[in-house]
Amino acid sequence: MQAAKKLKDFLDTKVDMYNRESFIKEDPVCIPHGFTLLQDREIAGFFAAIFAWGNRTTIIKKSRELMSMMDGSPYQFVTQHHPSDLKPLENFKHRTFNATDLLYFVEFFSQYYAAHDSLEEAFLAGYDPSAPAPMKESLNGFYRQFFSLEYVPDRTRKHIATPEKKSTCKRINMFLRWMVRRDDKGVDFGLWSRISPADLVMPVDLHVARVAKRLNLMDRPNADWQSALELTEAMKRFDPADPVKYDFALFSLGVTENF
Repeated sequence: MQAAKKLKDFLDTKVDMYNRESFIKEDPVCIPHGFTLLQDREIAGFFAAIFAWGNRTTIIKKSRELMSMMDGSPYQFVTQHHPSDLKPLENFKHRTFNATDLLYFVEFFSQYYAAHDSLEEAFLAGYDPSAPAPMKESLNGFYRQFFSLEYVPDRTRKHIATPEKKSTCKRINMFLRWMVRRDDKGVDFGLWSRISPADLVMPVDLHVARVAKRLNLMDRPNADWQSALELTEAMKRFDPADPVKYDFALFSLGVTENF
């Protein structure tokens, strides 16, 4: 019991250290922070999250490049563009994400926002707060909806993770943290109200997994969906209402402090 309290105090200290506005400028969350309109923040945040693997400086640079290609108004771009406006996007590339993927993403957003006011609705169809893992079917449902257009490039499916494929779904879970978590620290937005922060799943990448294992918070040898749930349950013992706030601690310990 004493060891658990000591660990909680340690992680709470790290959350307080990193969950503040100074965290924003060097993290991909700075991209949606460049906007005020709900839909702009959703679209900019989604792309920034999807691009979030590898060096953070490069992620931010490529995200800003894309926002510039969309004339600094992603919602207006995806809903009002002309076919000729898409031509510059054909030169975009970030790691394995290329123009084919980008054009599909734009088409999805174009059709989606023609029928919905917020991207939150895309995550609600399978969301069940009474389920043992409330976000599992939410993410599976989002994946199916995202790839429900008439033509889907096979290569593009790899860019959206799903629990059905046993992925940790790190990037989608990070995006959900940005949209759902709410506090007075200024990092996460708390824009969505119909998904509870208590149901969010920890974003698990190699850095978070390494730190979690070192702190005996995760036992599974591989980072997969079950390990993300395992870590989330461990964090719920420290804060059942807001377990993913510990992403600030574990991620920063791994990346910033090389813990």
